[in-house]
Amino acid sequence: MSISPFEDLPLVQAGDPASRTALVLHGGGGPQTVAPIVGHLAPTMHAVAPTHPGWEGTPLPASTASVADLASDYLGRLLAGGERDVVLIGSSIGGWLALEMAVQAAADERYAGLIGAVVDIDGVGAVVDGEPVADFFALDARGLAELAWHDPERGYRDPALATDAQRAVQQSNGRTMAVIAGAGMSDPALLGRLGGIRNPALMVWGESDRIVTPAYGRAVAHAIPGAQFAEIPAAGHLPHLEAPEATWAAIDPFLARS
Repeated sequence: MSISPFEDLPLVQAGDPASRTALVLHGGGGPQTVAPIVGHLAPTMHAVAPTHPGWEGTPLPASTASVADLASDYLGRLLAGGERDVVLIGSSIGGWLALEMAVQAAADERYAGLIGAVVDIDGVGAVVDGEPVADFFALDARGLAELAWHDPERGYRDPALATDAQRAVQQSNGRTMAVIAGAGMSDPALLGRLGGIRNPALMVWGESDRIVTPAYGRAVAHAIPGAQFAEIPAAGHLPHLEAPEATWAAIDPFLARS
């Protein structure tokens, strides 16, 4: 893929541009949280991970006020870039974005053939009875580590050690996330719309995720026709960081046949 569809955004990419494109979509933690996915896919795909507008100090356009708005923007960029058969791989909010893109693409003939497959890694976004999304905005650093990681000590970052610049970016990212995802990080209509997805889909879930539980992930998978579900042992909300080999073992065969 030419970088032109995302040239106005900070971009991490790797792999042969002539290969199949994987659009890697980060969550609230920013693009560094999905960099290992880009690196892993590089030998077989052209992996591209843009920084979403409003993250890492980038401007947030007034026209982008929801995940649905961002999904529409990214679909338009891919279409303008002449893309086909793109793999969407999203983590957390990025997983929600991937599903929203697939839903919108399936409902609009302009995007026929644009999306080839979807991988949702511990994605938020749906409302599942009995399995609420954790209140991210009420968590301090310790509380977030406890809910998001199988081994909380690996995920805990002492806020006192952050620089002023790092704190400013984190605060700005949080404000953008509140605008884009809302306080509940969910769309009550999303679960009912997932039945429109016609692409091969894989839900990858850390067994210890308490931001959105495996039961939540299974409910999302059940709502998508033919979707598969893979649970990753000894991993939380970011299994590609905490248990990468097991995560790749779930994702790689799916991509090879999708």
